[in-house]
Amino acid sequence: MLLPKIVTTLRDYTPRLFLADTLAGISVAMVALPLSIAIAIASGATPAQGLVTAIIGGLLISLLGGSRVQIGGPTGAFIVVVFGVIAVHGYDGLVLATFMAGVILVCAGLLRVGNLISYVPEAVVSGFTIGIAIIIATSQLGDFFGLEPGKVPADFLGKLPVLWAARETADVAATLLALVTLGLIVLFRRLLPQFPGLVIAVGLTSGVAYFLQLPVDTIVSRYGPLSGQLPMPALPAFTHDRIVELLPSAAVIAFLAGVESLLSAMVADRMIGSKHRSNAEVLAQGFANIGSSLFGGLPATGAIARTATNVRAGGKTPVAGIVHALVILGALLLFAPLAGYLAMPALSAILVLTAWNMSEPHKWKGYAAAKPSDRLLLVMTLLLTVLVDLTFAIGAGVALGLALRLRNRNIPPADWKPPER
Repeated sequence: MLLPKIVTTLRDYTPRLFLADTLAGISVAMVALPLSIAIAIASGATPAQGLVTAIIGGLLISLLGGSRVQIGGPTGAFIVVVFGVIAVHGYDGLVLATFMAGVILVCAGLLRVGNLISYVPEAVVSGFTIGIAIIIATSQLGDFFGLEPGKVPADFLGKLPVLWAARETADVAATLLALVTLGLIVLFRRLLPQFPGLVIAVGLTSGVAYFLQLPVDTIVSRYGPLSGQLPMPALPAFTHDRIVELLPSAAVIAFLAGVESLLSAMVADRMIGSKHRSNAEVLAQGFANIGSSLFGGLPATGAIARTATNVRAGGKTPVAGIVHALVILGALLLFAPLAGYLAMPALSAILVLTAWNMSEPHKWKGYAAAKPSDRLLLVMTLLLTVLVDLTFAIGAGVALGLALRLRNRNIPPADWKPPER
């Protein structure tokens, strides 16, 4: 079914549901605000582009999606892909690739291929997710420790020796700020999960850095003031050669958006005892990525951690996701100058923790005990993601996984255990 979930949930909508959705949407926005900025910066984009993605992508995913509680926006899974596309093709290339990925997803939704997610081996998804987590964590070492390495290569093996050579430039103030931010986020999540720990932690440590005049980079010192308005929509520049050149990147973005959003919707189903509409969800991801690209944003998809936060905060319908997007829009319009003073070490702490959660350490023992073919798939995909290229890793992992499944045709599709990352 392609009917958006909001259509059916609004039939019996009540003021009580609206209050619950509004409070949940505000709570999720407090988490999404600093996270969207941090993901954009790690991707090689500007903070404003991360916020635009959360606003436009998040709004369209909630309006058109097939899940009651899905929250959309930029996610950590895209950092590696986005960084690579920008480095090779420029930001205009990323915008075009995102637009193309949206078109691919719209076609996939119309062709009703959403249920094919069950045939993608879980070991492949786990492998490239852990690989992405390793790359994200490595990319944050410079800001986390206040290093001054100069120009850092994009590839993993080239990056490590450059960061190691810059170890003597480590700054005590930046390191302490990052560690305190990390500790505060963990404490809030464990002791006061109902509070927006991300915003409070980053706000507190950035405020300390400002008032004590600590020598650490901030958003405004590195990127200039944040623009307190949405950009005007515009179509990306199309040429035949450019489309052919960016097609592989667009395919990877579409694949990741589809997998991540459907995994997130499955996690949400288990939390609320509901059932999402997979094809409507894929269709929504397509329109969300088209919309985000028109406003110069990043790729958007369903965000597992933010969706889980929405459920825990009491979100009941897609209205919560709409409220979340509108709250971020209000923050962009009203508080953009304040956001410019967020400290880079504090934002790096968010991404280090995000990378740790993406790697799902509580599942490592289970991976070690899995059957040999699954271990092979996971390790191969992980190593190819880190050492070679995410596009090649996904292609090789899915191809080998499907080959193994065809060899054992009597085995039914994978019984997914979606990750809560």
